[in-house]
Amino acid sequence: MTYSFEGKVAIITGAGGGLGRCHALELAKRGCKVLVNDLGGAMDGSGGSSQAAHAVVAEIKAAGGEALANGGSVSDAKGAKSMVDDAMNVWGRVDILINNAGILRDKSFHKMDMTDFNMVMNVHLTGAAMVTREVWEIMRTQNYGRIVMTTSPTGLYGNFGQANYGAAKLAQVGLMNTLKIEGAKYNIRVNTIAPVAATRMTENLMPEAVLKKLGPELVTPAVVYLCTEDAPNGVIIQAQGGRFSTAIIVENEGVNIGVDATVEDIADNYKKIVELTNLRPRAMLQSN
Repeated sequence: MTYSFEGKVAIITGAGGGLGRCHALELAKRGCKVLVNDLGGAMDGSGGSSQAAHAVVAEIKAAGGEALANGGSVSDAKGAKSMVDDAMNVWGRVDILINNAGILRDKSFHKMDMTDFNMVMNVHLTGAAMVTREVWEIMRTQNYGRIVMTTSPTGLYGNFGQANYGAAKLAQVGLMNTLKIEGAKYNIRVNTIAPVAATRMTENLMPEAVLKKLGPELVTPAVVYLCTEDAPNGVIIQAQGGRFSTAIIVENEGVNIGVDATVEDIADNYKKIVELTNLRPRAMLQSN
């Protein structure tokens, strides 16, 4: 089967280059109208120019697609609102949101001040939440929405010097885990991509030979699938260099020590408590 996005409208944050640009071009190629958002700042979040967003819009239009540029900051309430307003004013709906914008301020934790910590959290987590909040009621009203969060192996597994980035990236998974429940009855499906790709954010983190095998376009097929009508709900897809897999939070059967458990009981049963057998996703009773 071939997926088409004719009649659909997507907002992609941080789409002036790298992963976001690839997502925008592919969706537009498949008929989607795309709002290309990019603040155009440096990798640490400083500065700003809408030139990158306009360049991607020009690429889309040259290929016969329809697109708008927006230079708002996801970490600013007015910026988040502006991109949704722009899409609604021109196209009257928003079907897809890809929260892709991000910055880096890497330092080992003992050298990191809270300004660097908070700035990264504001862009990755608060920014994703603010833009999502702006589209949420629209998607509820139209009884349709597809939202993609962007996490990272750093968020899922950790990486030296990226405490702020890792915290923000895993927090997006936590945001997804609640929104997948709250949006389900309105046909809003919320998923997460965990990419490894050669972009501005990784060019200094991996050898050039490795980066050559990790084109951002190799992540986009998974992202676009998460934007389709067939998208799952609450799934983390990992993507790198043409390899795709899932990451999932599971729990084991545990040990029932009882209400009188002591610290010594925990020590005596520790191996069983952390034993990686009979793993399963946590079952939750939900009422909508």
